[in-house]
Amino acid sequence: MGKKRFDLLVFDWDGTIVDSAGHIAASIQAACVDLALPVPDGAAARHVIGLGMRDAMDYLLPQLDEARYREFADRYRMHFLAGDEAVETFPMVDEGIPMLAEQGFILAVATGKSRVGLDRALGRVSFGSQFIATRCGDEGFPKPHPDMLHYLMEATGVEPERTLMIGDTSHDLELAANAGTRSLAVSYGAHPREALQQHRSLDCVDSFPELLAWLADNA
Repeated sequence: MGKKRFDLLVFDWDGTIVDSAGHIAASIQAACVDLALPVPDGAAARHVIGLGMRDAMDYLLPQLDEARYREFADRYRMHFLAGDEAVETFPMVDEGIPMLAEQGFILAVATGKSRVGLDRALGRVSFGSQFIATRCGDEGFPKPHPDMLHYLMEATGVEPERTLMIGDTSHDLELAANAGTRSLAVSYGAHPREALQQHRSLDCVDSFPELLAWLADNA
C-alpha cells in the first residue's frame, strides 16, 4: 500500500456501521403513536437520524412543546431498546474494520447516539476496540455542528486535510464541511443517494464492500 491520503477515518454508526436506520425510524413512529402525536412517514423519520433532539423535533413535530421532549425521548428509547439486539452490522463490517486498522488508519466514531448507547453498541461487536476515539451526541454539540470532528481530530492529533468523515446522512456530510474535512457518502443507510449527492463529498458508495474498495484505491 502506498502513501495514504488520510490518516483518520471517522465513521458514523447507525446506518453506516450497523443496519439500524429502519429500526430507528420505526421507533420514532411508534413513540408518536404512543403519545397521540402526528406520525411522520418513513422518509421524514429517517431524515432526522443523527440529529440532536431539538433539531429532530423541530423537523418532525414543530408544534410540540419543548417540555414534552423528554416524554418523547423516553418512549422512543423504550421502542428502540426492545429491538436493539436484533440490529446487525452490514456485510463485511466485522472483517473490514480490523483490516483498516491493520492498514494503519486511525479509526474513530462520530454519532448522534448517547454515550450509554454507543458504549452498549461497541460492546456488542467484535471490533469495538479498533476505534481509538469516539464522540457522541450528548457530549457536545450535535451534528452538523463541527464539534464532534474537532474533538476527534484533537484527540488523535490529525489535521483536517488528513481526516475523512464517512456517513449515510446529509448531516454527516455537513458536519465534515463545517469542520473543514473531506467526506465520503454511503447510500445504504438512512438518506437516499439523491439527497447525499447534493453535498460535496468525494464520492458515494452503495455497500460496505464498495466502501472498502474505494478506500483501498483512494485513501
